[in-house]
Amino acid sequence: MPDRIEYTVEMLDGDYAHLRNEAMPDAELKCVARALLPPEISEGTRLLYEMFQYSIIE
Repeated sequence: MPDRIEYTVEMLDGDYAHLRNEAMPDAELKCVARALLPPEISEGTRLLYEMFQYSIIE
């Protein structure tokens, strides 16, 4: 498993966000609880998953 994964927030759905893995754009979206993500995300936000944490890519 890679140490770093870049995602794009494709859709916000209540308490969940659906993320697209930028390295595998045709793969199924990953559903993640919004409580695990930075609170200021919106659709289109790019995220970095590293060391079990999500952060916004500036």
